Amino acid sequence: MERISKMAVVLRTSFVFMLISVGASTKTCLSGSLKPDYYAWTCPEADAIIFAGVEKAVIQEARMAASLLRLHFHDCFVNGCDASVLLDDTVTFVGEKTAVPNLNSLRGFEVIDAIKQELEFACPGTVSCADILAMAARDSVVLTGGASWEVQLGRRDSLTASKTAANNNIPAPTSNVATLNSKFQNVGLTEQDMVTLSGAHTIGKARCATFNSRLTGQPDPTLQKEFLTSLQQICFQGLASNNNTVTSLDVETPVIFDNQYYQNLPSGEGLLNSDQVLYSTGGTTRELVEFYMQNQEAFFENFKTSMIKMGNIQPLTGTNGEIRRNCRFVNSLG
Repeated sequence: MERISKMAVVLRTSFVFMLISVGASTKTCLSGSLKPDYYAWTCPEADAIIFAGVEKAVIQEARMAASLLRLHFHDCFVNGCDASVLLDDTVTFVGEKTAVPNLNSLRGFEVIDAIKQELEFACPGTVSCADILAMAARDSVVLTGGASWEVQLGRRDSLTASKTAANNNIPAPTSNVATLNSKFQNVGLTEQDMVTLSGAHTIGKARCATFNSRLTGQPDPTLQKEFLTSLQQICFQGLASNNNTVTSLDVETPVIFDNQYYQNLPSGEGLLNSDQVLYSTGGTTRELVEFYMQNQEAFFENFKTSMIKMGNIQPLTGTNGEIRRNCRFVNSLG
């Protein structure tokens, strides 16, 4: 027994070194044309303005931290981190807000609007909506107890969006591990990134519509029985399904950014199928879940690295795109 315990310590130590080494090498090759001090001279108050806007929103509603973090995810998975997700539909243009993964689901647009308005007053035409999303995501993690990181900046905003790409590229909550890996690999992210970034579900809520299929007919056997019963009570009244009712993704510490998300999975308390399969499928994803549930510091370190990596997906830089005056519309319509 003692020999097994010592072996486990050695394996964990090796795994920590492997993960941190991978994270460090990834971070090194992410510089490109983005840099953390991009606004140091053109808008030095940008960081403080964005943080204050996020802080105000999170104080008013704790759930907003998760909503702002999710906006950045859904933006980057569709043709890169270019603020396309923020564009409203017009008479001649269909944006991404009505795509299946986003409709009646994405929130926080008004918070971004308010921050943008402050920035336009302080530094007109300088800070992109895409960079606001990236910094707001970081600040949301910090304000809920997670670690901070240097956000790579200098993105520009798209002139278009793609509802089709949003429907096709964003991982669904019903996804299995193979599908999750495929969606993440399509944007240059690894299986480790996928499991690490899934940890964002340690905060926030989800609608019953995203997991109802696990509760009816033959209920998902990976769901812990008491958890299943509580979800059925939340999501159903008689024969009616309350699709828009929301419940916490992490029932233990729903507004704290920690590693509790991973601790919930072995006991069958992953709310979404895409959460629970990380453990129930076994293999590398289970190993990562078990590693993170015992090592919050390693989760935080790798989350920072994976967020920087995700934020570097196909950014518009140089003369590509524009700096929108209003995040909801391209400048030609503003």
